[in-house]
Amino acid sequence: MNQEKQDGFIRKREVSHLTVKFAGRSEKRMAHSHSNQLNTRNLKISVVLNLAIAVAEVVGGLLANSLSLLSDALHNLGDGLALLFAYIANRVSKRDATSKKTFGYKRIEILSAFINSMVLIAISVYLFVEAIKRFYNPATIDSTIMLVVATIGLAANVISVLILHKDSSHNLNIKAAYLHLIGDTLSSVVVIIGGVLIYFYDLYWIDPAVTILIGIYILKEAIAIVKETLSILMQSTPEGIDLRDVKTEVEKLPGINNIHHVHTWALSENQYHLEAHVDLEKDILVSESTEMQHKIEKLLFDKFAFEHVTLQFEFDHCDEKNLVNNHKNE
Repeated sequence: MNQEKQDGFIRKREVSHLTVKFAGRSEKRMAHSHSNQLNTRNLKISVVLNLAIAVAEVVGGLLANSLSLLSDALHNLGDGLALLFAYIANRVSKRDATSKKTFGYKRIEILSAFINSMVLIAISVYLFVEAIKRFYNPATIDSTIMLVVATIGLAANVISVLILHKDSSHNLNIKAAYLHLIGDTLSSVVVIIGGVLIYFYDLYWIDPAVTILIGIYILKEAIAIVKETLSILMQSTPEGIDLRDVKTEVEKLPGINNIHHVHTWALSENQYHLEAHVDLEKDILVSESTEMQHKIEKLLFDKFAFEHVTLQFEFDHCDEKNLVNNHKNE
């Protein structure tokens, strides 16, 4: 099994099928792929913890009349649902490809991360509105209940963060949920600090102020995840890959005149695909192009981490040899 360091973590690649297209005919060979196994047991524990503490904080927030505690409860509820969706998405993503879904179900994790982040943005907006209302109409708060419930919430969040830390480094969906948990851990600390200030000094304006701070953090992290997931869903060129570099490196190989009509995208946050036309310097039989095919694939894998490559070999066939075809989809 080949290992290489990519985007801050070690990618482990296993064997999967890759199809190379030769002007209407195709043959299958084996190429490297990688697999990230999530600890679903830890995921389920985190789901239960976050949903349980969300219920406790809602009850505590209503009893204490604390908006910051209710905001923390909403955040925990969002985390619990995010983790639940992450668990379901991970299970579904393992389904085999079909004739209707030839890429399988891997994208569902990206879709889940996008939905989770959009929910958090909506929660942030709600928190801002409610906090502004509290600034104009301060409310008396039971700081004792606020402190007890927030401390319990902090303990639950710390446990969840610790058990999901490893999986968050190689799965965007878990990363989204993990960031929620870190935000909840920090917000619980801030709520506790606010509760202490209210208990000793009756500074009730601290409650909406803490709520706004929590909302800003949630908004910042959620927007970052939305941008990343949208980039993948829109089939953008993967972050860190320059198609001009791809073109330069491939055209250095002997026997290749030009590479054009290149399309690159990420099926998931760490599985890159490429398809392109390769114009050869001379007309050769398909059977003679196997060695060249292998060289290109190895280059694209080693230098740019492309795991699935589809190449159409040709000899002075396309009139347009632009790197990206701007006129029509091919």
